[in-house]
Amino acid sequence: MKFTLINNKYLVALLVFASYTLFAMAWVGGTASMNQIMAAMNIDSLASASFISGAVTLAKIVGTFIAAWLALKLGIKKAFFISGLLISVGLLTPLAPNYELLLISRFLMGLGGAFMIVYFNPIVMAWFEPEERPTINGINAVAFNVGTGIILWQMTNFNNLTGSWQNTLLIFSIATIVLSLAWLLTTDKEQHSNNHSSQKKVADYSYVDGLKDKFNWIYALTYSGILAFYICLFTFYPKAGISQSALIIGFGIVGTLAGILYSKKFSQRVPVIRWSGLVIVLTVCGVSFSGSPTVQTISAMVLGFFIFFPITALVSIPHELPNMTGQRVTIVFSLFYSISYLIATMVLWIFGKLVDMNNGDFTTAFILISVLSSTFFFGSFFLPETARQANTPMNEKESPCEA
Repeated sequence: MKFTLINNKYLVALLVFASYTLFAMAWVGGTASMNQIMAAMNIDSLASASFISGAVTLAKIVGTFIAAWLALKLGIKKAFFISGLLISVGLLTPLAPNYELLLISRFLMGLGGAFMIVYFNPIVMAWFEPEERPTINGINAVAFNVGTGIILWQMTNFNNLTGSWQNTLLIFSIATIVLSLAWLLTTDKEQHSNNHSSQKKVADYSYVDGLKDKFNWIYALTYSGILAFYICLFTFYPKAGISQSALIIGFGIVGTLAGILYSKKFSQRVPVIRWSGLVIVLTVCGVSFSGSPTVQTISAMVLGFFIFFPITALVSIPHELPNMTGQRVTIVFSLFYSISYLIATMVLWIFGKLVDMNNGDFTTAFILISVLSSTFFFGSFFLPETARQANTPMNEKESPCEA
């Protein structure tokens, strides 16, 4: 008996978006419930809690790095399905009878999320035309924020509705399994180049080639500064008495939607990255150093908007490079995220070390993160501009991918 295949590209896009949004809900929901989880296991060690954070970080670095290898071995369809299954291992988080199983479940779940974020890009290349990709890339970029926002603002209501935090997390994991099974019904549509020589060149593009490619390093380093800030924001800023993180998430969603509209109309990518990067540096300083709650609040709102406003343009650049195909873009984004997370993790450790060395004073650490947040601005001077004509609406020019 033949199952009906899902071959509508917008339904495919919805499955991808919903899958990653659910990952964010399950992930952040587990983090929000960590106190109850640790209490249920009679574990009150901060060291044990830090191991969970370490497992998460390791999963992001390792997962994003090997994601391309898995996709090349199995194909994007099977690789994305595996990422969904790994995320659904979060089912064990509320059921884990011991700390070790909890640690494993969180690691595997994080691994699945790391795979999935890399696979967005080859899926978009396979299913959507060049002029549609900025919109879909932008929508995918906001998925984690949507999931996080839902949990931050509705977790208590979910728990009241389901009866407990355990039931809430179980429902998230079961929903992920359902979406993963639905994904198996999609048409297997790998992206191929029509140009034989281009196809051969891409087929020879390996991890080693990716690591030798100057663009991949510039691309990852450009993003690494704001990723490091974003992680430090949720890890350390509340401990410094700065609690505007929820505002940054909320305005980040608004910024992403605005970025989608902007990138759909204007083809230039570098200017929006550059000037947003400058605003990011200024507002990071406002959030970090201002003694005025009003200034911190306004800075947080502007910062949230401008961190995410240029993301659509940023993730669109590889798609618009000459001779780019799904196979190569998978390796590009695999290295992009693994290098970025590796750097951000090192920064997170240095940030905490600086606070400890200064007896709990955050000033030096804030200076460090403010300087590093400028990578977005300075990196823009080295990124390639993929637009053919300055300030030309996308629908009035030939796509760079068609070169």
